[in-house]
Amino acid sequence: MAKVLYGPMHLLVIGFKNPDFHGQIRQALGSAMEAGTVRLIDLRFVYKDADGNVSSLEASQLSDEERERFGAAVGALIGLGAGGEEEARRGAEMGAMAAARRTFGMTAEDVQSISDAIPNDSAAAVFLIEHLWAKEFKEALRDTNAYLIAEGIVTPEALVMAGAALEEAVEAAEEEKKPLVAPAR
Repeated sequence: MAKVLYGPMHLLVIGFKNPDFHGQIRQALGSAMEAGTVRLIDLRFVYKDADGNVSSLEASQLSDEERERFGAAVGALIGLGAGGEEEARRGAEMGAMAAARRTFGMTAEDVQSISDAIPNDSAAAVFLIEHLWAKEFKEALRDTNAYLIAEGIVTPEALVMAGAALEEAVEAAEEEKKPLVAPAR
């Protein structure tokens, strides 16, 4: 079997009210990148100051050559899904060109849309992160003819909500077991 080229990708869009950055996010992400757990494919950061002035920055761990290969792979997959082999070839070309221009699908208009959507004195960041830890796992699954049934991210907040729903269900079931009238003696 061919080696898995890319791990699963995770897209995060995060807003910041009254941002007060002191390097915490960079340090946390940097630690994960240094450990080889994740790779930063693309980051777009948009900041709007109190007067509405907008600035943005971009970052990536990919070299220019890796960007083009990545863009071609993503474009080919989208093209394949949209219209088969011919569209896959066209998509690969378009993806490689977008990556070479360093747009990765995010244009100046997209940055403007983000800045329009956030209030003054706030920021937003769009991260595309590759989960490197999962490449070997993904390869092992493929080699055993496994297939994906479902996936998702379970957050601590989701677990708290699930616990509250479970408690309500248990209470409702216990209420159903209680007799409506006390038994006669």
